[in-house]
Amino acid sequence: MNQVTKVFYISVVIAFLFIAWGVIPESVLPNANLSNVTSQIQGFLTDKFGWFYLLSTTGFVIFAIYLVFSKYGKLKLGKPEDEPEYPYITWFAMLFSAGMGIGLVFWGAAEPLSHFHTPAVEGQEGQTPDAAYSAMKYTFFHWGIHPWAVYATLALALAFFKFRKNAPGVISTALVPLLGEKRIQGPIGITIDSIAVFATIFGVATSLGLGALQISSGLSFTIPGLEDTFFLQLIIIVIVTFLFMISAMTGLNKGIKYLSNTNIVLAILLLIFVIFAGPTNFIMDFFTTSFGGYIRDLPYMSFRLTPFSQDNTWIEDWTIFYWAWWISWAPFVGTFIARVSRGRTIREFVLGVMLVPTVFGALWFSAFGGTTIGLEYFDGIDVFSDMSELGTEVALFSALEHLPLGGIMSAVGLLLISTFFITSADSATFVLGMQTTNGSLNPSRKVKFTWGIIQAGAAAVLLWQGGLGALQTAAIISAFPFAFILILICFSLMKAFKEEEKLVDLRKKK
Repeated sequence: MNQVTKVFYISVVIAFLFIAWGVIPESVLPNANLSNVTSQIQGFLTDKFGWFYLLSTTGFVIFAIYLVFSKYGKLKLGKPEDEPEYPYITWFAMLFSAGMGIGLVFWGAAEPLSHFHTPAVEGQEGQTPDAAYSAMKYTFFHWGIHPWAVYATLALALAFFKFRKNAPGVISTALVPLLGEKRIQGPIGITIDSIAVFATIFGVATSLGLGALQISSGLSFTIPGLEDTFFLQLIIIVIVTFLFMISAMTGLNKGIKYLSNTNIVLAILLLIFVIFAGPTNFIMDFFTTSFGGYIRDLPYMSFRLTPFSQDNTWIEDWTIFYWAWWISWAPFVGTFIARVSRGRTIREFVLGVMLVPTVFGALWFSAFGGTTIGLEYFDGIDVFSDMSELGTEVALFSALEHLPLGGIMSAVGLLLISTFFITSADSATFVLGMQTTNGSLNPSRKVKFTWGIIQAGAAAVLLWQGGLGALQTAAIISAFPFAFILILICFSLMKAFKEEEKLVDLRKKK
């Protein structure tokens, strides 16, 4: 079960070729270097298929909500007698650590402030109360129900087939009811799993790159004389790679579990500090009003495009990018969530995965984004200029600088980013190991070590090729083919549920 498969060798070769391509200087390949080619592909995908990303992601939300209220919600992700392996607090901690921990810290102060200055709504004036409300509402939209519905869709399929049907824990097995076992065991299955591995590598590399960017910028922002350079980012990647490889070697129930619990404690402490050290009443009022607006306008935002504003690229730059990023993360996060969700009912699983992170994320953005907007609107402190001059990644540290104990809290923020960095990479090595050893729940150390090195190399190459822009480009490209796989999984899952209904009387209370 722990033996590597063809998917491992194919994926390793593709990943190494990609990294080698990225190392080649632009002077050698002036029109065919990694940065130029991927930028052209990204431009084509967002221009021609932005609507596809939008509709497919919204479709996953509708599918997940349907399952909550359907008769299939009673089914367990496992045998009828199975009980959850982890308590709720540990389960939620693992969801955040694998899901979007680094992203929350990276964008928590930056995204609402960016939308405050450049509103999502056409014709809306920036730096006004209306701009602030729409800024927070769209931030909730990007980090709320939609991404977690994407994760829940794939995780549900993997957990159902793995724990209830004893199928291998690889993504291709979720399509057996639709395509047949013979096809899945052949070239089609290998292609599906290879696409999933490719998407995982570059989805996670994006997150690791963001973490390296923010740690280096935080260090340079708080330590006088230290310059934020690619060399510093490379040193951070090497150090953190060493740390997460140590964690990966200890296994799921030690390294990832303990670090995930540490993450959630640090995150809650930092969140509570910002709420009470910052403008408390403003933050909570802002959260309440904006969250109500998010719920009210969710259907409209879910289908919003701007066909008559050809020069307005806001939706492409933000919403379409996020939807592609979440889809590229789905193989990684979905596989990991499935692994830690055995024994939960479908209804419990979907509600837990979609609602708890959404509410926590909204509170997080209200605290950090609300603080930065409040500093600018009420106190005249220009946090946005720091972000514009030094990079998006400094917004958190610029905001903390203006709060009591700012230096100490900046150190806590750096520690939190580092632990999220480690757990994301740690979880990803585990998931990549599973996907390339036919679903082994305990991949070998050699396999995990190989994927750890590849992830670090991909993140370093993408940063060297163009920083945040190159990271975003890789995410959008890797997501496109996997979106079609996710759509097929929805149909396959419904077919499997109907077959299960013949075996189980879903009218019973239990």
